[in-house]
Amino acid sequence: MTPQRVTLITLGVDDLARSRRFYEAWGWRVARALEGVVFFQLLGSALGLFGREALAVDQGRPGAALGTGAMTLAQNFATRAEVDAAFAAALAAGAKALKPPQEVFWGGYSGYFADPDGHVWELAMNPFWPLAEDGSLTLPDAG
Repeated sequence: MTPQRVTLITLGVDDLARSRRFYEAWGWRVARALEGVVFFQLLGSALGLFGREALAVDQGRPGAALGTGAMTLAQNFATRAEVDAAFAAALAAGAKALKPPQEVFWGGYSGYFADPDGHVWELAMNPFWPLAEDGSLTLPDAG
């Protein structure tokens, strides 16, 4: 088993029901919902939503002030139109625009939004990183 993998990303949220509604409105489907946690199946991994205070307790840090925005979650798309459509869908679901999609210095096209709990997402089209038909990414060889 490769050590370079992530199987679950858990986001600490202030209002689990609100966060669930956002991701569902963005087009995601809940795979499993239990008391205090909601899981979405991703391509080869999962995303969990967990109450922020409960997450701090689960981490062994009760009372810790868990922040947001220090990392970015990202989705890559094959075209700029797909980026624009996903960005518009996120805003319609309740996201806050941070930077609208635009051409960027590295030669691609990307924009950023924050979900209702402040977790930052980048939506991008990178012409140097071709996607598989299922949307998965394998970085090209450095050459």
